[in-house]
Amino acid sequence: MKMDAKLHKALLLVCALGVLCGSSFIDKSAAQTAKQSDRIVDMATAQNWREDLRYFASEMPKRHKNLFHVMTREEFELAVRRLDEQIPRLTQEQIVVELQRIVAMIRDGHTRIQDFPFGPKIGFHSYPVYLYQYKDGLFVQAAGPAYKDAVGARVIKIGKDSAQQAIDAVSPLVCRDGDNDMSIEAIAPSFLVTPEILHALGIVDDPENAAFVVERNGRQQTVNLKPSADQLIANHGPTWRKPANWIDARDGARAPTPLWLKYPQDFFWFEYLTELRTVYFQYNIIANKENETVAEFAKRLFDFLDTHPVDRFVIDLRLNGGGNNFLNRPLLLGIIRTTKIDQPGKLFAIIGRQTFSAAQDFVDELENYTNVTFVGEPTGESPNQFGDPASVVLPNSGITVRASTLWWQFVDPRDTRKWTGPKIAAELTSEDYRNNIDPAMDAILKYVPKKELVVQMREALDANQTAQAIAAYRAFKSNPQNQYVETEASLNRLGYELMARKKYSQAIEILKLNVESYPQSANVYDSLGEAYMMNGEKELAIKNYEKSLSLNPVNEGAAAALKKLRGN
Repeated sequence: MKMDAKLHKALLLVCALGVLCGSSFIDKSAAQTAKQSDRIVDMATAQNWREDLRYFASEMPKRHKNLFHVMTREEFELAVRRLDEQIPRLTQEQIVVELQRIVAMIRDGHTRIQDFPFGPKIGFHSYPVYLYQYKDGLFVQAAGPAYKDAVGARVIKIGKDSAQQAIDAVSPLVCRDGDNDMSIEAIAPSFLVTPEILHALGIVDDPENAAFVVERNGRQQTVNLKPSADQLIANHGPTWRKPANWIDARDGARAPTPLWLKYPQDFFWFEYLTELRTVYFQYNIIANKENETVAEFAKRLFDFLDTHPVDRFVIDLRLNGGGNNFLNRPLLLGIIRTTKIDQPGKLFAIIGRQTFSAAQDFVDELENYTNVTFVGEPTGESPNQFGDPASVVLPNSGITVRASTLWWQFVDPRDTRKWTGPKIAAELTSEDYRNNIDPAMDAILKYVPKKELVVQMREALDANQTAQAIAAYRAFKSNPQNQYVETEASLNRLGYELMARKKYSQAIEILKLNVESYPQSANVYDSLGEAYMMNGEKELAIKNYEKSLSLNPVNEGAAAALKKLRGN
C-alpha cells in the first residue's frame, strides 16, 4: 500500500525525486578555504561512517525491489568504494551529501534518505529565503523580514556559481524517477537555501555569510544570507508553511487569492463556481480526514454534481504528493458513473511537479478509464514506478535510508514515459504568482474542444493533401500549449494505417515527421525503414534499420529485416 509515513501533513512533496549521479565528487578545495581544519571527521568518527556506508551498501540490494534497474552493480560499488576512501578527508556534512548522491544514483523517487536535508539525524539548516523555479527562472518567492528587499527578485548568482550552475551542482542530489526533470524543479530550490549543501559542494566558502545576487527591473544587488533559527521542513512548493512574519511575493496583489492557494493544507474540498457552471475540486493529500473519509467526501461531491448544472469538473492534483492509493476508488468510480462530466472538454485534471506517488497512480487511473484532459505541467513521477519503501537505519549515525520494495505498474509495461505530460501546458510564471493569476484554470475556462491532431491529418491525407497534413502537424508542435503532448505513438499508428492501404509515399512522409520529432527513438527508424522497404526503396530502408539497431541493439525485428534486405 502506498502510504507515506508522514502522510504529507504539511502538504508538501516528499523529497522523492532525483538524478543520476556523475562519478565526480565534491571539490575538495572547499576543505581548505573556509574554517575546515577543525571540521574534518576524526578517526573514530570516520570509522563509524565507514561502517554505516558498508551496511548501506550491503542492505540496499537486499531491500530494494531492483536496485540496478538504471545503474549497474559495478557503478554502485565504485561510488561506494570512492566515498569509503574519501571519508577520512571529508567533513560530516560532505559525507552526508555524498551519501545522498549515491542514493540519488538509484533513480527511484521513493528511494531516498529520509527527511533529507532537514531531518533531525541530519541537522542541516536553511537560509531565511524561499526559492521557486518558475517558467521564467529561479526567484525569491518569500523571505524573512531582514531580506524583504529580495522578495520577488530573480536569482542571478549563488556564491561562486550562476543560478543555473548552482542548480546543476545540486541536481545529482535529487532523488527522482529516471529522467524526470520536474523533480529537480520541485526539490533543487530547497537544496539551494541549505548552507551545508552549498558549502559541501564548494558553491559558497562561508556558509554563515552566503552571497546571493538577485535582479529586479534590470538592477542587481547582492544579498548576504545567514542561516535562520527557523528550520524549514520539506521546503518544496509554493504552499509550504512559512513563518507568520515572512514577506511573500503575493503580498499586496490586487486580484483575489486563486482557488489553488485558498486552502492548500486541506486534504480535499470543492467549490461550485455558479456563473461558470464549474465544480473545482482540490485533492491535496490522499488520506482520510478526522471528520470525513475520502469515500464520504466522494458521496457528498457526486451528490452535488448529480443535482446541479455542471459544464466542467476540475480536479486539482498539482499539490498532491500522495498517500494511500486504495482510497482513490470511490472518486474514480464516481467520475465514471457521472457521464455528464466524464466527457472530453468537460473533465479536467490539473497536474504538476508535486503530483507524486499515490497521486500519480490516480493520474494513471484517470488516463486509463476516463475522458480527462490534463492541464498544467508534467507530473513529478513516472506512470509506472517503484514504491512502498522499507527503512534501512544506519547503525551509527541513525540516518534512515528508504528503499522501495514494490514495482507499481498502472499502465502498459512498455510505457517508459518519464512523466505524465499535460495535453494543455499552462506553466506558472513569477508574474502570474505575484498577481494571483492561475494559468491552468485560465486555460481550462478558455478551452474549446477541437479535432484531434491525427483526425485532422487523416482527413487531409484522405483528400490527398499530404502537405496540408504535414502543415497541421508542424502547427501543432509549434504551439507552446502542446509542448508536452507525446505524438510518437499516434503518428506511428497513422503511418501503419497508410501502409495497410498501400499508400507508401504518404506513410513515408508521416513517419519522417516522427524521426524529426523523436530522433533518439529506435522505433521511429524501424517504422520508417519498413515503409521504405514496402515502397521498394532498399537503400533507404537499410539506412533506417541500421539507425534503429544502433539505438536499440536488441531490436530483433530490425536485425531480421536487414538480413533479408542484404540477402544473407
